Amino acid sequence: MTSRYCSGVFVNVTENCLILANSFHRLSPKDTVFRPNKTLCVRGDLLHLADPVVMGILNVTPDSFFDGGSYTTEAQILLRAERILSEGATFIDVGGYSTRPHAPDIPEEEERARVLPAIRCILKAFPRAYVSVDTFRARVAQSAVEAGACLVNDVSGGTLDARMFETVSQLNVPYVLMHTRGTPQTMTRLTDYRDVTLEVLDDLQKKIFALRSLGQKDILLDVGFGFAKTREQSFELLENLNYFEALRAPLLVGVSRKSMVYQTLGTTAAEALNGTTVLNTLALTKGASVLRVHDVREAVEAVKLHGMMVRTRSRAGLD
Repeated sequence: MTSRYCSGVFVNVTENCLILANSFHRLSPKDTVFRPNKTLCVRGDLLHLADPVVMGILNVTPDSFFDGGSYTTEAQILLRAERILSEGATFIDVGGYSTRPHAPDIPEEEERARVLPAIRCILKAFPRAYVSVDTFRARVAQSAVEAGACLVNDVSGGTLDARMFETVSQLNVPYVLMHTRGTPQTMTRLTDYRDVTLEVLDDLQKKIFALRSLGQKDILLDVGFGFAKTREQSFELLENLNYFEALRAPLLVGVSRKSMVYQTLGTTAAEALNGTTVLNTLALTKGASVLRVHDVREAVEAVKLHGMMVRTRSRAGLD
């Protein structure tokens, strides 16, 4: 398959899904037409993602599936932020709304009251830190950026707030575009796909076009492991992750301690660190540029070891 043909397929992806699906199995990640632009402009800095980076999770929620209630005071937040940075993360991702399946909805003002003080106190203590905000609400995103956040991580892909795309494009910060369906309260019932890889890619492609038309420059893609996907569908997306490089944007992967790990192993989220590291390593081999994790040190080690393998292969002329 030639590069010209590949490009045409993706331009017309919404009109010719059958051709795209048949083409998937002939794609090669070594074809340069599929190499994404692995840079981000973050607070005036040009961040190169050819060497993947780690995003450490800081949930200021009482009910997140793994660490809910652990970081509610300023002292707890600062200790967690210091650990994330000292272990080698590039981003601190602050979230104030639990998106675990069936999590209760909370008012916008409550979410703001959680995330804004956290962002401010982190940046007061660590003024050079890159802090992202995990929210699907445009006004929370705007307030967070005004408080110093430099990236918006939207688990809804713009579906839960019609103002998000326009807002984030005006804020001029990188945006994580994630695929999901429904809400945290309904998503487990919305897992009917004819071809999960094709449909997720198609949805992301359409939204990238919408964001670009509004002037959004920096976009990261997240296929949304566990969000309106069964365990089997999540593993299929991980297996096919390199196909998403055709959308020419860096890939963020969030599998940290999720049910796709611990249900497969018959354990719990608390016991899912080793499994998480295995899946993160597989994601790196499939083109992941950012690993979003609870356990930073282990993810940074996976990135370093994977990088050594990549450099070894390059020196040996195997790439």
